[in-house]
Amino acid sequence: MGQFIISVGREYGSGGHEIATILAEKFNVPMYDRNMLDQMAERNGIDAEDLHKHEEMKHRGLVRTVRGHSSSVQDTIAELQFNFIREKAESGESFVVVGRCAENVLRENPALISVFVRGDEDAKVERISRLYKLNPLEAKAKMFRHDKKRKAYHNYYSKMKWGDSRGYDFCVNSSLMGVEATAEALYKLISDFLKSKEQ
Repeated sequence: MGQFIISVGREYGSGGHEIATILAEKFNVPMYDRNMLDQMAERNGIDAEDLHKHEEMKHRGLVRTVRGHSSSVQDTIAELQFNFIREKAESGESFVVVGRCAENVLRENPALISVFVRGDEDAKVERISRLYKLNPLEAKAKMFRHDKKRKAYHNYYSKMKWGDSRGYDFCVNSSLMGVEATAEALYKLISDFLKSKEQ
């Protein structure tokens, strides 16, 4: 099997991260999410906590741009992550990557298969309530907060709008079959697609 890269965008509470984890396990490839910041911190001798604080946020307020270089910490971290993803792609490695505008960063890469996972509001609220032991109102507020942040980050760094089906190869509603069955269906779809590429 040749190189393949699966990018997974997701709504908060849709189980997209868990689906990405299952796909990485089934294909037996690495998964990059927040853990890429730990690797980057180690490589550059930076405290990983500092990076995590600013991650997946677009910069706020006035930022000085000098010769095309932004002074924003968020921009620097975003660029580090995009470069990390590009490096991994160029190395020929197959992997799964969660978020980080990967479907935009690697848009021209023929190995890319992009997925977006959404869910019904009730199912997402129930899942967030269960996972974080919150009441439905708190869970809903958390969901809106996270999705607003993800959308702002994605739309700031990408040409294609977050969650717009035209920007992805596969868009799926995990509420219809549940997280595990959705991951299984995606695994079969992607496996069949990769086999067809080899014929």
